[in-house]
Amino acid sequence: MDIQLKRGLLDVCVLAAIKDEPSYGYKIIKDLKPYIVLSESTLYTILKRLENGGMLTVTTAEHGGRLRKYYNITDTGIRRIEDFKAEWSEIMSIYRFVVKEDKDE
Repeated sequence: MDIQLKRGLLDVCVLAAIKDEPSYGYKIIKDLKPYIVLSESTLYTILKRLENGGMLTVTTAEHGGRLRKYYNITDTGIRRIEDFKAEWSEIMSIYRFVVKEDKDE
């Protein structure tokens, strides 16, 4: 898969995982597991990129005697999910075209 396309898909998956409530790294990985497997290093790279892009913010809270980072989606992050949904119909149209080409052979 094209690395840029995959990066965009992973970004949207992480945003969707925190869309309804703030979350933390381990929970994000667990929530995504039925759909896609992410390593911790990949997830934290994505989270940093999304934070730098203004799509999420980070707060810290104590949990079990340790500090835990919680990731919160911003309005920019919500818009990115909405943009992805709008773009998805175009992606599916391209997919149908490519699959049609295979069926015609």
